[in-house]
Amino acid sequence: MRAKGEANSEIPRFTRNRLRNLLCKVNKQYFIYITTNKRNSVLYTGITSNLQKRIYEHKNKIIDGFTKKYNINKLVYYEVFEDPEKAILREKQIKAGSRQKKIDLVNTANKEWRDLCEELY
Repeated sequence: MRAKGEANSEIPRFTRNRLRNLLCKVNKQYFIYITTNKRNSVLYTGITSNLQKRIYEHKNKIIDGFTKKYNINKLVYYEVFEDPEKAILREKQIKAGSRQKKIDLVNTANKEWRDLCEELY
């Protein structure tokens, strides 16, 4: 016998909703990234679930704030996570580090400090 409001299905509504929520999270990616300006003199660390969109926003100065003020529009480092909590923890870890630690991190993956945004497309 079906409960009131339950869809005509073998799976109860609560379970279907949980499954739908879990499936929406599958393949979701989160990115921490470091961007800089043309002279590599200012660093910005951020987090996003859509790195292409976020870098586009930085490059086109769509969002007011630090990156717009200091012309930060060159992606020089990023990491990919499937777990948002791990991404947030990593972002906090990087932000808590010194400027030199951020420079060293970029240098480990991108010695030339080239703009990595082309890799995204």
